[in-house]
Amino acid sequence: MQKLQGILMKSIGGFYYVRCGDKEYECKARGSFRKKGSSPVAGDRVEISVPDEGFCAVEQILPRKNKLKRPALANIDALIIVCSTVDPLPNYTVIDKMTAAAVNNNMIPVLAVSKNDIKNGDEICNIYRKSGIRVFQCSPDDLSQVDALRDFLRGKVSAFTGNSGVGKSTLLNLLFPSLELATGQISEKLGRGRHTTRVVELFELDGCFVADTPGFSTVDLQRYEMIDKDKLAYCFPEFEKYLGQCQFTSCSHTCEKGCRILEAVKNGEISESRHKSYVHMYNEVKDIKHWQVK
Repeated sequence: MQKLQGILMKSIGGFYYVRCGDKEYECKARGSFRKKGSSPVAGDRVEISVPDEGFCAVEQILPRKNKLKRPALANIDALIIVCSTVDPLPNYTVIDKMTAAAVNNNMIPVLAVSKNDIKNGDEICNIYRKSGIRVFQCSPDDLSQVDALRDFLRGKVSAFTGNSGVGKSTLLNLLFPSLELATGQISEKLGRGRHTTRVVELFELDGCFVADTPGFSTVDLQRYEMIDKDKLAYCFPEFEKYLGQCQFTSCSHTCEKGCRILEAVKNGEISESRHKSYVHMYNEVKDIKHWQVK
């Protein structure tokens, strides 16, 4: 019997498909996973056993760097948040919830601004570049930023999210032209967000892995990835250098006298829209007990 390590690409009907090098193995999982209440999910690094005869088996889930509850994904390196300059207009509170959820889950938050050929997206980009978040200003009539985003994705496992109509499928086809032949099969899933299937799958594309997450919308992260109020400020990268400098150690950075973050907002060092999102998120969780946030 052979033992191999690989990445779990998808699971369907109790079978797990694991990529080890250039070969994919169909596996079953040991019953011990169910007993422990921790089943393998797409993106997991796993150890499998490959017998001379019979089914391969997932023997062990290797340590995870992160895990999303819904969609069920593990070991995501980067969360690509796609927003458009028009139709729909950007919702900054939603975008900021996504970037905070990414930071809280040890993912790199990335903003991909689409439809720049219809309306210039400099104003959106400046808010997030100022916040220390990676921004790619993507447009079909100028592929330089698309090429830069593709270079960034190489060697990483990434998931794309964004509201319906922002242009996820268009962007993915610009990034990976090979998807054109499978638009209905892959890009439609990534682009529309209305499907009956709940299969989460990784695709290996041009040196990176991209998660196909049917139904993955902003609602999922808002509902399932709640952030403890004491951790929330650390999920806004631009707050970091001011933390610990407030007049009161119990400062919530929402309205207190002597708050360095409020002072930075007033001085234009922190975007007003970003701080407004922070206050909104803080008020949502301020009365929730620590043990209720998992």
